[in-house]
Amino acid sequence: MLCRRSAGDASEYQMIASNVDYVAVVQSCHYDFNIRRLERYLVMVRDGGAEPICLLTKTDLVEPGVLASHLAQIRAAGITAPVLTVSNVTREGIDDIRGLLLPEKTYCFVGSSGVGKSTLINQLIGRELLETKRVSGTGEGRHTTVRRELILLEGGALVIDNPGMREFGIVAAEGGIAESFADIVSLAPGCRYRDCTHANEPGCAVRKAVESGEIGREHYENYIKLRKESDFHQLSYAEKRKKDRDFGKYIKSAKKDLDID
Repeated sequence: MLCRRSAGDASEYQMIASNVDYVAVVQSCHYDFNIRRLERYLVMVRDGGAEPICLLTKTDLVEPGVLASHLAQIRAAGITAPVLTVSNVTREGIDDIRGLLLPEKTYCFVGSSGVGKSTLINQLIGRELLETKRVSGTGEGRHTTVRRELILLEGGALVIDNPGMREFGIVAAEGGIAESFADIVSLAPGCRYRDCTHANEPGCAVRKAVESGEIGREHYENYIKLRKESDFHQLSYAEKRKKDRDFGKYIKSAKKDLDID
């Protein structure tokens, strides 16, 4: 199950897709690439039980050095998910993606608006099934998809196209965080305190690794940020459940006092 926190409500979540085997997180190499947002997506993908794939699109719009820098950032962040690069213009990389799509498996494509998700799926289908719009003067696409669609490809794989998402708030995702930040979690047993939060405690092996350069500072700071966000949502959800239970008890008590079945 892939979900995100509902906008403006820390205790509710919005379902994106369920019963999916793989989630392809799509980012454009041009203006959309953001390693911190990519880590955020991967946390929720893994927490939902799916396998992530990273797709970098619009490689034709950037110099080889820019693409190499993006890939280096992904490697430096300890991301182990498959990373593929693709251009919908030159079609370079299309066959590599098609080769990953297994029969009877479901693939959900997610990412910001205009990164080329629908165009890419049209390439995989081999015809213009999904509506797309002309790109802007900068080469970026425009928001087009307004509903989710499930499509059966010729090879037997199922793909889901999703509307673009400007925000991707995480819900309680302890498991996804642990898996996505395995390099940081693996250092935790070396901390002085068993319940170390890796924030201010003395003898923290994680912060020592950050100070020595073994762990990137931005990678570490994103880990701390996502942990706090996850913990806050978990607390908010628990408080909401308690309020719901208390209200339910109040209703039962009021019905009993009024002798209502």
